[in-house]
Amino acid sequence: MKAILCKAFGPADTLVLEETASPEIKKNEILLDVHAAGVNFPDTLIIEGKYQFKPPFPFSPGGEAAGVVAAVGEKVTHLKVGDRVMGLTGWGAFAEQTAVPAYNVLPIPDSMDFETAAAFSMTYGTSMHALRQRGNLQPGETLLVLGASGGVGLAAVEIGKAMGARVIAAASTAEKLEVARKAGADELINYSEGGIKDRLKELTGGQGVDVIYDPVGGSLFEEAFRSIAWNGRMLVVGFAAGDGIPALPANLPLLKGASLVGVFWGAFAQRQPQDNAANFQQLFAWHAEGKLKPLVSQTFPLAQAYEAIDTLAQRRAVGKVVVKVR
Repeated sequence: MKAILCKAFGPADTLVLEETASPEIKKNEILLDVHAAGVNFPDTLIIEGKYQFKPPFPFSPGGEAAGVVAAVGEKVTHLKVGDRVMGLTGWGAFAEQTAVPAYNVLPIPDSMDFETAAAFSMTYGTSMHALRQRGNLQPGETLLVLGASGGVGLAAVEIGKAMGARVIAAASTAEKLEVARKAGADELINYSEGGIKDRLKELTGGQGVDVIYDPVGGSLFEEAFRSIAWNGRMLVVGFAAGDGIPALPANLPLLKGASLVGVFWGAFAQRQPQDNAANFQQLFAWHAEGKLKPLVSQTFPLAQAYEAIDTLAQRRAVGKVVVKVR
């Protein structure tokens, strides 16, 4: 089979496409014929040795895939050869075949094609867990989404609207904000034009925002928190800004009566699989109803997967980027 391989930590243009042996599956795994693979921020880190997991060389990046089950391990009972599924791989998805633990696999609903399914799991799973379990977002509350044109950001905009919130989308360009508006955002803030605190005060009548969804980190982290409402919740989702992990004066949560809440969807999915499954049942229902419309803005063939990763690393992506394998 063909696979994109990382043989030494480095930038995306050091990845190579080679023939390699198909993986052997364990008793609790499936062998997946990959049709499409989603590109996510961890892919930009794992190839440079900056992620919390460091696979042995050579390895293929790619943390999520969609395709058809080619074989099942002897302990796998809920899946069969020929099933259309999406799966979380950690790494290994930028290949024609990959082994996936069966507990990380979900059937693809009839309403989805492979490219949509490959773009769905990580972004919508993360944002649903963030807003439901961690943020406890309620109908009528105000949700601020930073980085609102990215994969998880757009998912948060759509899910926030489906949950009945008023959504304020923040992004760095008018073009990115237009994408967020089409996804359902009620209000828009261009943070390249200056600070966001005064605009948020204006939009909330001085009350502040109830929930802040932040996958970006960086310079807006503290300013956004200073705009939070009493009993507000700030969700720490990631640090895509890439300029270090921001710090927050500890007196701010005290003065605001507010919470700083970590979001680690991968650990949640493993520790609370029933809650995660319930989340996806709701997500699939919303997708079938047309409330969720994943935006796949760019696709790349397997041989150009390095370009897909670099597009994300350089923050040129809007919505999701997908590698088409078959």
